Amino acid sequence: MEKSKSEILSWIKAIGIAVIIAIIIRTFLISNYVVDGPSMMPTLQNNNRLIVNKLVYDLGQPHYGDIIIFHATPTQDFVKRVIGLPGDTIVYKNDQLYRNGTKVPEPYLNVYKKELTSGQFTDDFSLMGLTGKLKVPKGKLWVMGDNRPISEDSRMIGFIDEKKVVGKVSLRYYPFTEIKYFNNKS
Repeated sequence: MEKSKSEILSWIKAIGIAVIIAIIIRTFLISNYVVDGPSMMPTLQNNNRLIVNKLVYDLGQPHYGDIIIFHATPTQDFVKRVIGLPGDTIVYKNDQLYRNGTKVPEPYLNVYKKELTSGQFTDDFSLMGLTGKLKVPKGKLWVMGDNRPISEDSRMIGFIDEKKVVGKVSLRYYPFTEIKYFNNKS
């Protein structure tokens, strides 16, 4: 009788420790997100399931091309791509991104650009024209969706406060046929 009581107590402790570890991981290290909408197509599809690294920006800074999750409103999180960092100038002209005066390739847009029969995939703009600021301010990011014609991104909502960034998308794990690890070049 004493042995089974001790064994039950041991199992309760093990389960309790596992639950505490899971809560710590979920709260501080990683999180699960579901893509809602087509704004990041073709890179991410509606209902894709993602693992988000919440710790990465506590240890370092965002990079160009990172796909991030951020609090867009008190009740809604968005997934977008980092296009501009603090101090950058951003101009879009003739369907070409210029960061700090340098032409920047965006290969993740090629699928949709090839389908265009006329016009531009991304309308011309500059930070000055949209925000009245020449550069991305300190502590802010400029983000855009990959499906530019329909994406609600920094062109509409302005600069993103770095403090509102939840984390970097690290992995698409569902659908299982499209599992993909994302680095900052994705």
